[in-house]
Amino acid sequence: MTNQEIDKLLEQLNKEIEGIQPDDEKGQELLRELSADIRELLERAESKQPATSMMDRIETSIDHFEVTHPELTAALSSLFSILSNAGI
Repeated sequence: MTNQEIDKLLEQLNKEIEGIQPDDEKGQELLRELSADIRELLERAESKQPATSMMDRIETSIDHFEVTHPELTAALSSLFSILSNAGI
């Protein structure tokens, strides 16, 4: 997957996150952190290597939003798979 394709996926995921208003504080915090991680990845010119903490937040977010936001969960799962398959 090219950096341009990853950028497109990250932008789509960011739009999905912006449209969600979780009812719980943990969900709100997870989305804020993920949004910041996505912005950081989009700003990186060469490498799309996320920090280990971002991968942990993606996994935690998948678990947290699995029932309440299946579309977000699917997008996060795709991102996690792509990054993992890329050896990140």
